[in-house]
Amino acid sequence: MGADRDRNGGRGSDKSDDALRDGGLTTGEVARRLGVAPTTIRSWDRRYGLGPSTRADGRHRRWTGPDLARLRRMCALTGAGLPPAEAARLALDDSRPLAPSPQSKPQPLSPRAPGRSRAGSGLRLGDVRQECKGMARAALRLDAAALDETLGGAIEEHGLVEAWTELIMPTLQAVGRKWETSGERYVEVEHFLSWHVSGALRRHAPKIAPGTRGATTILACAPGENHTLPLEVLTAALTERGLPVRMFGAAVPVESLVAAVRRTGPVAVGLWAQSRTTASVPLAQHVSAIEWGVRGARRKPVVLTLGPGWAGQTVRGLPHPSGLAEAVRAVESFVAR
Repeated sequence: MGADRDRNGGRGSDKSDDALRDGGLTTGEVARRLGVAPTTIRSWDRRYGLGPSTRADGRHRRWTGPDLARLRRMCALTGAGLPPAEAARLALDDSRPLAPSPQSKPQPLSPRAPGRSRAGSGLRLGDVRQECKGMARAALRLDAAALDETLGGAIEEHGLVEAWTELIMPTLQAVGRKWETSGERYVEVEHFLSWHVSGALRRHAPKIAPGTRGATTILACAPGENHTLPLEVLTAALTERGLPVRMFGAAVPVESLVAAVRRTGPVAVGLWAQSRTTASVPLAQHVSAIEWGVRGARRKPVVLTLGPGWAGQTVRGLPHPSGLAEAVRAVESFVAR
């Protein structure tokens, strides 16, 4: 029971507070408080002078309350997209406000800022906005609090569709490229970022009231396909517009998808395929031919082939939206009919 209390912020939290008052926290304890890696804190100390005021025995770092406050400030500023060197300068200047100065605030979504940018550990982001750099830095240092704050702020400020298209997706693609070219060194960063994006989408999407009726849309990954995040954002965008959605997630078996279509009679079915190996033209054609209803008033679903796996395999008569905004508009038009 005692160990459980330590993990849940009971006795262990009290000891940590006592250490902060009496002699300071270790780097590991500070890292756990801030939700960042200990190596990140040591790097900030070495590069920018954000180290502790005192060191035990002249060597070991012991962080006090003011030291912790500076590190919290550093996390907030880098999470807002400031370069680490600039964030450190502001963090060390106790007279400055916590928020970045107006000229350092994230740039508006249009027009595009010229040039290319890099965000921590050589992560090439290309021609992107300031917010992308904040997301990338938070993901690279595995900073959960800063990443959640940056994702939530982007969605609230720019709207779900634009935040996904202009900010979140470019950051995800950059992390994916880093993983592919680094011998799988950044797998944990990609998983970490994807998980927090998924959580942000769920928090943002409004709850559908019980008993809500209307033409529904089914969203599912093709059999063998496990990339669900694009369907999660489409689910959130449709829900945001009050359109009923049934999301079935990854690798839905053929028989299960067919059964769901027959049971619910959707106006549209979105099939996601990330690669050509999972895109199945016969499956799309089969689902689009399913009928229900009384004789003389039979209906069929419109099947949307979603994702890059369908490129070059466009099925005649089945829409292939090129992006999130196009998919949302397509579903809205089918529901309106």
